[in-house]
Amino acid sequence: MDKKATRESFGEALAELGKEYNDIVVLDADLYSSTKTDEFKKLFPNRFFNLGIAEADMIGTAAGLASAGKIPFASSFAAFVTGRVYDQIRASIAYPKLNVKICGTHAGITVGEDGATHQMIEDINLMRGLPNMLVMSTSDDIQTKWAVKEISKYKGPVYLRLSRYKVEDIYDEKAKFEIGKAIQIGDGTDASIIATGITVNEAIKAKEELKEKGINVRVIDMHTIKPIDKDMIIKCAKETERIITVEDHNVIGGLGSSVCEVLVENYPKKVTRMGIEDIFGRSGKAEDLIKYYGIDKDSIIEEIVGIKR
Repeated sequence: MDKKATRESFGEALAELGKEYNDIVVLDADLYSSTKTDEFKKLFPNRFFNLGIAEADMIGTAAGLASAGKIPFASSFAAFVTGRVYDQIRASIAYPKLNVKICGTHAGITVGEDGATHQMIEDINLMRGLPNMLVMSTSDDIQTKWAVKEISKYKGPVYLRLSRYKVEDIYDEKAKFEIGKAIQIGDGTDASIIATGITVNEAIKAKEELKEKGINVRVIDMHTIKPIDKDMIIKCAKETERIITVEDHNVIGGLGSSVCEVLVENYPKKVTRMGIEDIFGRSGKAEDLIKYYGIDKDSIIEEIVGIKR
């Protein structure tokens, strides 16, 4: 099966969206060939702004364009577009609730050989802590293209998390999505695997292999981290024996923390959080790193069947 990175889907969707809406403008920090905003640049050069290696300037410019009625998509690597410019996002976009779409590609340890400085594993934590900020992390080509179009219609600040890691399609063209509503895949009662982004693919593979062992689980694709789908989380806690979260992110402040916050207030239940255990990443091939950090399908299977790693 063909694989595609969600950053590629983002670039394709953005180029198509530009044909529909003249108010959409795109800003990049000299990484347009990597963030895949280069296609938009070719099609609409007068609506594309390369701010150079000056991410703070890019965010400030995006805020100004939003104030003038445009719909800015500001894109760079997740490490740069959230961490390097946190103050500008907080004061110039989140606080005034401006209509800016912040799109961070190359998120998580699956950036691979670029190493710890570029492997952003704290971005969900940073962005979901900001009032007024919608936070999304998409899992495949179809869902990403839907999300890009949907956030262009949403009024307010958005952080869209994207990956360089190529994944297989999960959904087809008929799939229906809604901001803030998770997708349930399967109805097993032995465990709920709540995943987001690239780990949804790993969770689905684990689900299929676990079925062969007589263990039936469900996978929850939590594409919207904020506002999170509280009803789905509580439903899973009531209907399944175990709750496991899986993310290409620090276990502190990301998906796992979000799920725990919901349950501790509504339906207390033990949660096993699988992710990066509060350490920095390291250089290596993406496939090796997801195994090393225990967020691949084999690690999920081992956790559920009780094999100690």
